[in-house]
Amino acid sequence: MTETRPQASIKALMAGAIDYAGLFPPAGLSMPEAVINYATYRNSNYAWMLGRFVVTAARLDEFCGSAKDFISRDGNNAWRIAVVAGDDVTKTIDQVKNFNAVNGPGIVCDVLEIRADSQGVIENAAISMPSDITAYFELPLDATLPDLVSTLAVRGQRAKIRTGGVTPEAFPSTRDVIRFVKTCLAANVRFKATAGLHHPIRCFRPLTYEAESVKGTMHGFLNLFLMTGFAREGYRPTLLEDVMEEEFEEVFTFDDQAAIWRDEYVLSTWQIERMREYGLQSFGSCSFDEPVADLQKLGVL
Repeated sequence: MTETRPQASIKALMAGAIDYAGLFPPAGLSMPEAVINYATYRNSNYAWMLGRFVVTAARLDEFCGSAKDFISRDGNNAWRIAVVAGDDVTKTIDQVKNFNAVNGPGIVCDVLEIRADSQGVIENAAISMPSDITAYFELPLDATLPDLVSTLAVRGQRAKIRTGGVTPEAFPSTRDVIRFVKTCLAANVRFKATAGLHHPIRCFRPLTYEAESVKGTMHGFLNLFLMTGFAREGYRPTLLEDVMEEEFEEVFTFDDQAAIWRDEYVLSTWQIERMREYGLQSFGSCSFDEPVADLQKLGVL
C-alpha cells in the first residue's frame, strides 16, 4: 500500500467507516488470520478508514488468545471491538463488562450489536446497557420498523441494517434501504450497515469467493453514504433511488470542498461530516482490501 492523500470530502466520508468482519461470510477467515489482517490494516496508510474488529460474544476468549501479542497493555492505541451478541443479551452484556475489566485498556469492547424484532428486546437491553457501550440494534425491514426505530429514539439507542449476504435474496431492495435510512434520520437515530458492501459502486458480481459462486446485484457503499447525505438534505425519493442504483463510477467526483454526483448534485464536506456524525456511522465488511483497492481504481485514494 502506498502513501495516500485523499481529498477532504472522501476523508470525511470514509474516516473510520469500515468495521472489519473477516471472521464472517463470505470470507470466513480463521481467528489468527483475521487478527493478523486487522493488525496489518492498523499499521497501513489506510488505517484512517478502519473501524472496529467485529467478533461474536462466543469467540471473545478465542480472539484474546490470537490478539494478545499485538495488544499494548498500557491502553495506548487500544483495539476497539464490536461484539455481536448471542441470544441471551443480558448474558452478553455481563460477558462484555467482564471482558473489559480483565483485558482493558489495551482492548476495549465499546460496541454491541443485537438482533431485535420487538420493542421488548430493545427495552430490556437498554435497561442493562452500560453507559460506556454503544448498542446497535439490527432491525427487520417490515411493518414494525417505524415503531422499533421510535423505541430506539426514546431509549437513546442506535439502529443497524443488514444490506446483503451470500444469496441474492439477502439483499434488501433499494426502496427498503431508503425507507430504513429516512426513518432513522427522521427519528434522529444514528445507524450502521453490515454485509454486502464490499464495493464502492453498485454492481453485479459473485456473492462469495468460491469458483462457482452465485452472482447478484450488490449495493455500493459510496451509493449508500451519498444517498444518506442527500436524504438528510431533503432530496426527493426518486433522486435517492437514482443515487442508490447508480452504476457508473465516473459520475461520482470528490474534491476538498464537496462530493458531486452527475456534475449537478452536491454534498459539501461539511454536510458529509454532519451526515457521518448524526446518520450513517460505519459498515461491516469481511474485506478491508477490496474497498481500498476499488477506491484506488476510482482514483479517490
